[in-house]
Amino acid sequence: MQNSGHYSKVDSHNVFKRLSNATHKQPVRRWKPSDFELGKRLGKGKFGRVYCVREKKSGFICALKVMSKDEILLYKVEKQFVREIEIQASLRHPNCLRLYGWFYDDKNVYLILEYAAYGELYKMLKKRKRFDEVTTSYYIFQVAAALEYMHNKHIIHRDLKPENILVHFHNQIKLSDFGWSVYAPQNTRRNTMCGTLDYLPPEMVESKSHDETVDVWALGVLMYELLVGRPPFEDENSGVTYRRIVKVDLRIPTFISSEAADLIKKLLRYEPKKRISLHNLQRHPWIIKNRGLWDTLKD
Repeated sequence: MQNSGHYSKVDSHNVFKRLSNATHKQPVRRWKPSDFELGKRLGKGKFGRVYCVREKKSGFICALKVMSKDEILLYKVEKQFVREIEIQASLRHPNCLRLYGWFYDDKNVYLILEYAAYGELYKMLKKRKRFDEVTTSYYIFQVAAALEYMHNKHIIHRDLKPENILVHFHNQIKLSDFGWSVYAPQNTRRNTMCGTLDYLPPEMVESKSHDETVDVWALGVLMYELLVGRPPFEDENSGVTYRRIVKVDLRIPTFISSEAADLIKKLLRYEPKKRISLHNLQRHPWIIKNRGLWDTLKD
């Protein structure tokens, strides 16, 4: 590779050939872009664009994430890319977005992903301003189920936020974007500070090691944002946000029910071990209270 930051086609091809061997996820079939009919663009991220596509031979509708190989190399995120593919390819849960396969050509890397009809939860939230408690409880229950499944496989998501949650038909949640996800075998702790500022837990802000309970904290932030329309510790000054997170300076509006407020407080505990478990969350009074009304959201 050249020091100028530019990569030859030979360099780029060799790196991704090694990556495909390293992941052991290369499908038997050798896909190529011409196998798909391109539809509308679904979104754009730092390293790529996502399109709705139809596989020509089967007619199967899916999403295709197109990422520039040069950008992946330039930002030195090859290992993160491999880890993302390994993790997402291993997930088989109704609330985790499926990765069906991946391939590459001279310029790009392509991920073949499950299609989620309604797109980002973030865009739905911005349109609606905030969600009612029945809808929020249904979403939180599903995200908790996905996280519990991942934690049982010793995987931490580490970047939970509305932008990384997709919604399919019948309000089915699909947890996506596993770029910051990591394997964390039992009793091991991580030190990398990652994720989005408003969702960072106190232990990351204070540069301490962390475990899977960072996802539990993030779930509390998500619940608050869905109900209120903004994250709980948000401030124009990032320094203020950091201080509010460490102090757990939580201000819950009066329109939030007492049961919902109780669960938010149980999720947003300073000490990681005192946060409510994802298993116990599913039996919390707020979930039980709203569960009987979820059928209306599945129509």
